Amino acid sequence: MKDIIRSIASLPRRQKQIVLVLMDICVLPLMMWLAYAIRLARPNVQVMQGLDAWYIYVGIFGIAIFALLGIYRAIVRSFNEDYLLRILIGTFIQIVVLYSIKKLNVAFIPMSIPLMYGFMLFSYMWWSRAVIRYATLKTFAKKQSRKRVAIYGAGLAGQQIAAALNRSDDYLPVCFIDDKKSLRSQSLSGLKIYSPQKAQTKLGKFGIEEVLLAMPSVGRARKKEIIESFDSADVKIMELPGVTQLVDGQVQVSDIREVDIIDLLGRDPVPPKAELLEKNIKNKVVMVTGAGGSIGSELCRQIVKHQPKLLVLFEMSEFALYSIDRELQASDIQIIPVLGSVTNQPKLERILQQYAVQTVYHAAAYKHVPLVEANPFEGIYNTSIGTQRSVDAAVNQNIETFVLISTDKAVRPTNVMGASKRMAELYCQGLASTNPKTQISIVRFGNVLGSSGSVVPLFKKQIAQGGPVTVTHPEVTRYFMTIPEAAQLVIQAGAMGTGGDVFLLDMGEPVKIIDLAKQMIRLSGFRAIDENGIGDIEIQFTGLRPGEKLYEELLIDAENVEKTDHERILKSYEKYLSFDEVLKVFEDLKDNQMLLCKLKLILNKYVDGYKL
Repeated sequence: MKDIIRSIASLPRRQKQIVLVLMDICVLPLMMWLAYAIRLARPNVQVMQGLDAWYIYVGIFGIAIFALLGIYRAIVRSFNEDYLLRILIGTFIQIVVLYSIKKLNVAFIPMSIPLMYGFMLFSYMWWSRAVIRYATLKTFAKKQSRKRVAIYGAGLAGQQIAAALNRSDDYLPVCFIDDKKSLRSQSLSGLKIYSPQKAQTKLGKFGIEEVLLAMPSVGRARKKEIIESFDSADVKIMELPGVTQLVDGQVQVSDIREVDIIDLLGRDPVPPKAELLEKNIKNKVVMVTGAGGSIGSELCRQIVKHQPKLLVLFEMSEFALYSIDRELQASDIQIIPVLGSVTNQPKLERILQQYAVQTVYHAAAYKHVPLVEANPFEGIYNTSIGTQRSVDAAVNQNIETFVLISTDKAVRPTNVMGASKRMAELYCQGLASTNPKTQISIVRFGNVLGSSGSVVPLFKKQIAQGGPVTVTHPEVTRYFMTIPEAAQLVIQAGAMGTGGDVFLLDMGEPVKIIDLAKQMIRLSGFRAIDENGIGDIEIQFTGLRPGEKLYEELLIDAENVEKTDHERILKSYEKYLSFDEVLKVFEDLKDNQMLLCKLKLILNKYVDGYKL
């Protein structure tokens, strides 16, 4: 029996799905017959009288409903509440259809049959998957019921976690993996130490389910190499937290966690410069617009660490404002939450004057490319006009520093969202050329991991559901940075400005989105389905969305760039419009009766790279 289970479990994912479909298509008509037999208390019954070949309809319709709900896409070993809910919905739909058939007199169906069939169908779907999962786990389980783990790193942290795992009920350490030649073929704490190459051949033999990275001080670049070395192995990668979290010198099982996706960037953050972080913040009144957004909220978290006199949160989303305000109230900094839109210049000026604001970080903007593409006027109004009114309010109130947070999508944009950001940049550059008392700077960077709209949370959700993971195009690439690093660099770049500056954050190497998807699937302990149909989770290509580019750029003119005192911040010298010219353009953009074609003509004329 175990050999049969092993042979089925080793089949490609497509063939496993076919096995499940064939099993269900045979059992569903049997369930219907059984409902009639129990209802009429005899085996010789006419099922769904009046509907010839009823068993074909019952089987095919049932399979189609479950297939549409993703029952056959989900991985049986990830059997969870979401999976059960889908089965329940599919069962309910079939009950409703049976009552509809009865009502329409298509076939003879006693009133109790749909409910009886539904109960038996749900029970069968639930228990069949539970039995498959149990039998699979039992077949592949070793003598111990604990997860078999290989520990990568035979140092102090590795030894401590091995001792902790031996005492736990959940994990069983099987061996060590270490790069040091002097440790190879040695034993430590009763566990043999293998080289990474040797260990690859032993993982399957030893039934190892997880590889635990016990190197808390290793850099991201090295960690990325290690993770990638296990691409061909059917194991999940876990890790211990950073060395700063292990200051007590005692590693515990509870310290084990999934590998952070930021490690796939392979780049270690640069320590921030304290003098730049504090220049525009310490003992000053600071305001953040869009304070509840991904970047805005992280800016607020970083700002309160550097002792401002007062922090004003300006946000138009009530829930987002409530969330960040509640979070920051735990600090000893006075927080002022203000509900409002950046397009309301009189209110902005009143708030700036009332609290004597000295530094403004303007993070408010619409940023979802397809949504702005579908709502271009709102995108222009909120992002471009909103920035104009925000910076005008700051200049009118003689604010010391105004920092516009921009995006790489503003460079030769193919979408309205990027064009709206470039128009905002042009206005700030034009206004800065008039030498106002306010120091105006622009900071431009790419995607941040974990922000709203980021692919990372979407991929995590899709993987948890058993796939498919959706990627727009096999060649699409993006720059990525963590939210905390981006926020720190924004603050430091703003402190380096002299007026009209365009700062670029060094985003490292661009990442292929399909590679990111495959790595996330691997880190979750699954394999992406390859061209031979072997694997667990499918990657689907959905096509580029309206206005989406294959790749993003940070520079409009690559020639006019210079380094700054910070190795991750560059300064760009780009052409811009005179203030009189850009002011006239913005007067046209405010026209409420403007046609879409006219709006796009304006963007086409003034935004480099934008095409109709």
